[in-house]
Amino acid sequence: MYLTRRTQDFIPTLFNELMNMDTVSYSEPKMNIIENKENYLIQYSVPGLKKEDLKISIDAEGNLVVEMSKENNHKDDKKDNGVRYLRREFTSEQFRNTLVLPEDIHRNQISAKVENGILEVTLPRVTVEEKKALVQNIEVQ
Repeated sequence: MYLTRRTQDFIPTLFNELMNMDTVSYSEPKMNIIENKENYLIQYSVPGLKKEDLKISIDAEGNLVVEMSKENNHKDDKKDNGVRYLRREFTSEQFRNTLVLPEDIHRNQISAKVENGILEVTLPRVTVEEKKALVQNIEVQ
């Protein structure tokens, strides 16, 4: 089974971006999905993000949700400290990705790490022996 991506809500995102006076970027990081016999490996390109900027969870429907947010605080800009920006391109960034998980993974053994600007989410696969162990006969009374 393949990992599939749920579509982002384009119109609400576009509307929110247009109405928001602070600049928020909704860039989508590049993603690789690698499959082997033992697991699926999802890699996201997240340069400059730390583990505190990332949140990974499984939602109520059993989908993998990857959220990223990086806030660039502009609180000091309100003060009259004699500094004026002539150009500002640093923005706050937000991203949310939902992936429909295949049935052949251990949901309680999913792990993630971020290193050198790459977020790696490992989804361990259920082996054939483990699938056979899940088969259950129910006695009719």
